[in-house]
Amino acid sequence: MKRLNLFMAIAITLFIVSCSSDSNKYAVSNHTDENGYSYETVANDPTGLRLYTLDNGLKVYLSQNNDEPTIQTLIPVRAGSTYDPKESTGLAHYLEHMVFKGTDKYGTSNWEEEKKYLDQISELYEKHRNESDPIKKETIYRTIDSVSYKASEYSIANEYDKMVASLGATGTNAGTSNELTVYMNKIPANELEKFLTLESEKFSKLVLRLFHTELEAVFEEFNRTQDSDGRKSSAAMMDGLFPTHPYGQQTTIGIAEHLKNPSLIEINAYFDKYYVPSNMAVILVGDFDFDKTIKMVDSTFGKMQAKEVEHPVLPVEQPLDGVVVKEVFGPSNENVTVAYRTDGVGTKDEKYITLIDMILANSSAGLMDLNLNKKQLVQRASSSQSFLNEYGYLRFNGVPKAGQSLDEVKELMLAQVELIKKGEFDDWMLDAVINDLKLSQTREQESAGSLVWAYMSAYIERQDWNDEVRFIDELREISKEDLIAFANDFFTDDYVLVYKRKGEDKNVVKVQNPGITPIQINRNQSKFVEDFNKIDSEEIKPLYVDYNSEIKSDKLSSGIEMAYIENKRNDLFNLNVIFDMGKDHDKKLALAVGYLKYLGTDKYSAEQLAKEFYKIGASYSVNTGSDRSYVSISGLQENLESGLELLEHLMSNAVVDQDAYDNYVASILKSRQDGKTQKGNILFTGLRNYSRYGENSRLRDIITAEDLRTQDPSELVTIIKGLNSYKHRIFYYGNEPKTSLASLNKLHQVPSELKDYPEPKKYEQLATGNSVNLVDFDMVQAEMVFDAKGQEFDPKKMALATVFNSYFGGGLSSIVFQEIRESKSLAYAAQAGYGSASKEGESDNVFAYIGTQANKLPQAVDAMMELMNNMPKSEGQFNSAKEAALKQIASQRITKSNIFWTYESLKRRGLDYDNREEMYKAIQDMTIEDVDAFFKNNVKGQDYSISVIGNKKDLDMKALEKLGEVHELDIDYLFNYTPTEIKK
Repeated sequence: MKRLNLFMAIAITLFIVSCSSDSNKYAVSNHTDENGYSYETVANDPTGLRLYTLDNGLKVYLSQNNDEPTIQTLIPVRAGSTYDPKESTGLAHYLEHMVFKGTDKYGTSNWEEEKKYLDQISELYEKHRNESDPIKKETIYRTIDSVSYKASEYSIANEYDKMVASLGATGTNAGTSNELTVYMNKIPANELEKFLTLESEKFSKLVLRLFHTELEAVFEEFNRTQDSDGRKSSAAMMDGLFPTHPYGQQTTIGIAEHLKNPSLIEINAYFDKYYVPSNMAVILVGDFDFDKTIKMVDSTFGKMQAKEVEHPVLPVEQPLDGVVVKEVFGPSNENVTVAYRTDGVGTKDEKYITLIDMILANSSAGLMDLNLNKKQLVQRASSSQSFLNEYGYLRFNGVPKAGQSLDEVKELMLAQVELIKKGEFDDWMLDAVINDLKLSQTREQESAGSLVWAYMSAYIERQDWNDEVRFIDELREISKEDLIAFANDFFTDDYVLVYKRKGEDKNVVKVQNPGITPIQINRNQSKFVEDFNKIDSEEIKPLYVDYNSEIKSDKLSSGIEMAYIENKRNDLFNLNVIFDMGKDHDKKLALAVGYLKYLGTDKYSAEQLAKEFYKIGASYSVNTGSDRSYVSISGLQENLESGLELLEHLMSNAVVDQDAYDNYVASILKSRQDGKTQKGNILFTGLRNYSRYGENSRLRDIITAEDLRTQDPSELVTIIKGLNSYKHRIFYYGNEPKTSLASLNKLHQVPSELKDYPEPKKYEQLATGNSVNLVDFDMVQAEMVFDAKGQEFDPKKMALATVFNSYFGGGLSSIVFQEIRESKSLAYAAQAGYGSASKEGESDNVFAYIGTQANKLPQAVDAMMELMNNMPKSEGQFNSAKEAALKQIASQRITKSNIFWTYESLKRRGLDYDNREEMYKAIQDMTIEDVDAFFKNNVKGQDYSISVIGNKKDLDMKALEKLGEVHELDIDYLFNYTPTEIKK
């Protein structure tokens, strides 16, 4: 980085000021800080970005957000699957996993000795890759396994995860896509120096230790993708759009043959080529001092050696010629995708397609929203767009109603495109969608967790930040006539059509686990970690919330209480009418609330109402849970009264529509059928509810298909109109509480006497144990959840539960993850923990989860049960978990509207104060013996009800029978549906 003296810095600043003008609204300015670091800013940038470039080429994005003493971090690399060698697809993703394994300084107890074995392993993998004889290939792999076991004697697993956890970091993860790999963390602000020290070391050298166990995890991940019909549909779409470009020809996960034959030499070469400072960025948004922070970044990442990167020249796609048809099969519900190829990011296409996408579907008043979803002509239709560096795409996806063909859905979606080509959309729509985009941008900019991703996109896409800042203004320059002309030129009969059909996927390729010898888990620590732990950090003091002073209150003239918190940041508001009753009080309440969105009034049709809300940038929702319901509206403060007037009008004047109700019932029944095809819904909703509550559960206590069909919709409208006659309260978050109170007094009319709530129905949780509930489902992997009913909720246990979960089974550095995935490679995903109930009087629960190949399930279960009954004790790991819990509480700030909603959660648990202070003090005095006693008293020896989903023909039924009595459940029975619910 070039340094300038103070005089030069002042001169440049004065020059910038003198040259600024209204004609250059988003001018880029160069500045120099007090230490001589130069940086760029953009005029009128609401995010306040400072963009630095270090001498070695590293880009550093810094933006302040003082909501809490934390920093959201991203470290992106311009290296994704697009740049994988053709003969080694999946390489960038492999590498993402391996970067966490440590360097020559950490992750090892003796680098010199370990390296000898790692060099042997690398050579053996080359022989393995080049060997064609399957028997000789297997012999080589067995040697790799043997040498890997010896190498593991020197490796220290998860040292990175332990160090980053000790900082109090959360959200530690990484991801790989077409053109990027990104590493993410959220850290306490006082730990920035330690974090940068660790991260710069992480990227300094690649060491492929514990490679074959991590390779097994990647195999598992590959198999999990075979169970995702959505991913298979997306892959088919990309293949059709990009028949020669890597976007369509190289998936991020890679192909099976390449996964089974990796080259460590090629992985190292990829790292050396792309993981260099001129191809990376450090992005920090949070509570820090600019000048001190850039100095810290330079003192760590600035040491990386400068190196230029030359990305490969990629194929140029020829225009599509006609409709490219693809078919995908799998167990999930049918849908159809229509996709058009566009030019890439920063082009004219990006601007026009962004607007067209919003006009088609904006979740409120888009053409698909109104003409298809609101009118219930399809089960569901949507539009989305994505822009990559070289190309992009606009995608429509539709789900058919019962008895409707995929081609009928396709034609209905394409008919909405024809409306745009003819200009048959409201003149005000362009301004409305731009204002909607601006509103979304405002919400993004106030959140550190969202803003980092916007900066990352700009970096990966090689976009100047001033172009990003001016993007909305440039959209305003596009007229309706311009858009119509573009649409007529762009939308031709050249597109990709993907049919996702129900049926057996005959193209599934399983990567079988080759079998490995479990490695040793070394719980010692390297010299690097010892030195790392000695780095001092300024202490952050916890800040607790006095809810009585933070949440203000007033009353409407009707006597209804209004709690409020002032928004001191922007002009956005959120208003909530809260009813402390839900489906438990009246089963038909949820049915009525769902019906409302399809209804008009005596003044507006349902479509006209949606347009009126969208015109003023307001959105509303009415929803109900088991014991609480909400009527909410949000948007710009200036439109609160007009939005509230519309909402109150709808709630008081909704008109019965029998046709809308009939279609609504058909939609409900189709949703039930579709839900039966989603394995996540079957396992985590269906099976777990059944394991906990048996037949008498909220899940099974449904309105039957026959009752839905015979229900009088006028009764539902009466329920809606009568909602405000029940007791309720209001919460407002915005910058004009007095004005909003006046609007409520004017518009929120209620009876003089409000009604009490009906008595709720009770659902009793069953004792768990000796039960295995199984659903046979067409999938490659198998998934299993263990549930045990715990003791009644006690807030005094929350501190111990927090540390126990971190130590035992809640993260990458936990005992469970290390033993089951890192050491034994028995599962891609494994976790366990103690769950505190969310409501006073309810029971806590003990749980565990395994997601693995079906043939490894018995060994994985044995390993998990051993841990659930015999917790290993590691003083070092406990100290890291304890320190992490303390730092997370210390850096947490409950702010803005979250103050109210957090208080609501506390009250449900019988607390009326911020209990984090009690937890913090308890954790400070905690020892590993306390955690061990907690484990013995609350976890060890539990009897579990077990939920399993998998392909029965691949499952070891005898192994399951050892866990308890196996009950194979029909999905219709599980959800209390009837097989004939849908009439075609």
